[in-house]
Amino acid sequence: MEPKPEIEKGSRKRAENLSKDGKWRSFPNMPNLLQYVSNGNYYGRIKIGGKTIRESLETGVWTTAKIRLADFLKGHHENRSNVDPPQFSEAVELFKTETERDTGIKKSSAEYRLRCLKKIEKTWPELWTLRIDQITEDSCKEWAAKLNKLVASQYFNNMIGTFRQILQLGIKAHKGRGGGVLENPAAELKRVRVKKSDLQLPEPAHFKVLLENLRTKSGGWGPRVADLVEFLAYGGMRINSEARWVNWDDVDWTQKEIIVRGDPVTATKNSEMRRVPMLQDMENLLLRMKDKLWAVGKERIIQVGKCNEALARACKELGLAKLTHHDLRHLFATRCIESGVDIPTVSRWLGHRDGGALAMSTYGHLRREHSRAMAEKVKF
Repeated sequence: MEPKPEIEKGSRKRAENLSKDGKWRSFPNMPNLLQYVSNGNYYGRIKIGGKTIRESLETGVWTTAKIRLADFLKGHHENRSNVDPPQFSEAVELFKTETERDTGIKKSSAEYRLRCLKKIEKTWPELWTLRIDQITEDSCKEWAAKLNKLVASQYFNNMIGTFRQILQLGIKAHKGRGGGVLENPAAELKRVRVKKSDLQLPEPAHFKVLLENLRTKSGGWGPRVADLVEFLAYGGMRINSEARWVNWDDVDWTQKEIIVRGDPVTATKNSEMRRVPMLQDMENLLLRMKDKLWAVGKERIIQVGKCNEALARACKELGLAKLTHHDLRHLFATRCIESGVDIPTVSRWLGHRDGGALAMSTYGHLRREHSRAMAEKVKF
């Protein structure tokens, strides 16, 4: 016959841990244990897959309850291990859904993540048929070693980050369904050092020839393509999130500045509006463009969204190093520094928030070269 419920030591303190209806007593040091107040019987409690399971331990004795609680927890943890982890393909779908719902990233960033995903599938197609627990740490390292030889360092790091994130989503889903704890097999994959490529930018004379080529040999859109190239080079803005959104109302002719607000939805990369000085070349460009228009205002200044193909063609014809939209941003920074503008100031014009650290690592050699050139002019 079961003994009468025990009155435990410290029961006054435990009495304070009652449920709102006063029917259940809980114990801070044993979160999986409950006591039904009316008869003193103990219950085990565990949450699996978002569902709370509560079972009677069929005793009102504290010491017996602790022993039976251990058996209760062990039994449910063993049942949890019987839940099969999701396949990698399912975790991929979770990743896609999370990316679509993430309002904190720009559209271009979301598209980049999906490109990383496609590259993962191309380099390791068998992944899609494996369960998360079938992906081993060794297989991840073997794949990463092959991948490192196929893609650029920065792309490699982003693919590894995407891969690790997908696995983590699968592990989280497994745990939420009542599965056991899994380790991320990609946790030990190391990022590689990103090698900085030497900037090969056109000299002023070559840049003028390039603009003329774009203007006259790029078909009917040639003049607007050349305008875009000039606008990017003279303003140093990012093309997708900044330059293409600048309208005529953003031009402050009095202060000779251009207000950069960025994408109406996601703003600039650093989510801050900034003012870029209107260099003389930029002012000449804008005045020339303005004269062609009947009216200005909310109209966007840039009339074409990209010029990669035209740039590649022109550079090839002229024997110049290939240029991208982002290279024109580098060209802006380079010309500013070569003209004597200090790096922290150039950094602010570019929209950096690190006080010039990134600009220093990218363009620091220019300042040294400029310093040496200036020193050679000093005579005693």
